[in-house]
Amino acid sequence: MWRRQFLILAAAGASGLIRSGAAEAQPFAGKQIRLLVPFPAGGPTDIVARPLSQMLADELKCTVLVDNRGGAGGSLGADMVAKSAPDGQTLLMATVGTHAINPSLYRKLPYDAVKDFTPIALVAMAPVTIVVHPSLQANNLAEFVALAKSRGSSLNYGSAGAGTPGHLTGEMFKAAAGISIQHVPYRGSAPALTDLLAGQIQIMFDPLQSVLSNVQAGKLKAIAVSSKARSSVVSNVPTIAEAGYPGFETTAWWAVFAPAHLPAAQATALADGVVKIARSDAFRSKLEPLGVVPTALAGQEFSEFQRAELAKWGKAVRDSGASVE
Repeated sequence: MWRRQFLILAAAGASGLIRSGAAEAQPFAGKQIRLLVPFPAGGPTDIVARPLSQMLADELKCTVLVDNRGGAGGSLGADMVAKSAPDGQTLLMATVGTHAINPSLYRKLPYDAVKDFTPIALVAMAPVTIVVHPSLQANNLAEFVALAKSRGSSLNYGSAGAGTPGHLTGEMFKAAAGISIQHVPYRGSAPALTDLLAGQIQIMFDPLQSVLSNVQAGKLKAIAVSSKARSSVVSNVPTIAEAGYPGFETTAWWAVFAPAHLPAAQATALADGVVKIARSDAFRSKLEPLGVVPTALAGQEFSEFQRAELAKWGKAVRDSGASVE
C-alpha cells in the first residue's frame, strides 16, 4: 500500500513538473497579446506588423491583435507601450523613427528609447523611396533637383509624420541637394499617399513597401531609393548615391520592443519566436516582393545595433537642423 501511494505521489509530482515545464516553455499559450503599431493601418509599419502578428500567434499559441495608434511620428504609440505593464502582453512594432530618430528630433519626448523598453528583436529593413506625382516634370533625380531649384519653396513633400525616416531622409536630401521643398507631415503614410495621388502634394519620401503598388501601376514615379544598393523589386530605380550624391544612405527598420522590466523568461520566449519568424521562408515570401528585407537580430547584438543607430541618426538630425517641439 505504501509503495502504491508513493508511486501515485511520484506520478503526480512528475505530472506537475511536466505541466510547470510546459508553462515555462509556452508562457503566452492561450493569452492575448496586443501588438501596437504607432501608425495608421496600411502604412509601411503596418505592412510589416500584419504577417508578423499572424505568425507570432501561431508560434506562441496565443492571440495577437494589431492595434493602430498613430500620431507624433510614432511617439504616441511608443509612449503607450512604455507605460504598459511589463507582462509581455503589450508589444510595440517599433521603427527607426520611434527608437533611433525621435530621441534627437523631439525636444520633449515622453519616453526614453532605451531605458523604458525591453528590446526583443529586429525583424526587417527597407529603403526610403522618393516618389513624385506623374504630373511633375521630373523623371529622374537630376531633373527633380533642377525643378525644385527653379520653383523656390513652392513644392511640397509629404511624410508619415515628423521624426519618421521619410521626414528625416527628406531633410537630409534637401541639405545635400541645396533645395528648399516644404515638409508636410501626416499621421501616417496612408493619408500622405492619398494626398500625393490626388496631387495635393507633389513628392513623398517613404519606405518602399507603402508606395510600391502605385509605382508598379504607373500612378507614381519612383526616382530614387535611399539604400546602399538598388532594390530588386524596382531594379531600374537608382540609389540616391549613384544618382549624384555619393555616400548618401538611409534605411528604415522595424523591430519589436516590450515595456522595460519584462521578466527574462518572457523576453526570451518572445525573442525566440520573433527571430524564428524573421528567418522563415514564409515571412520572407510576404515581405521580399514588397521590397522589404527580413532581418533577424536579437539579444546583445540588437541592443548594440540600436545604440549605433541612435548615434548615427542623432548626428543626422543635428546636421540637418531638423527639430520638432
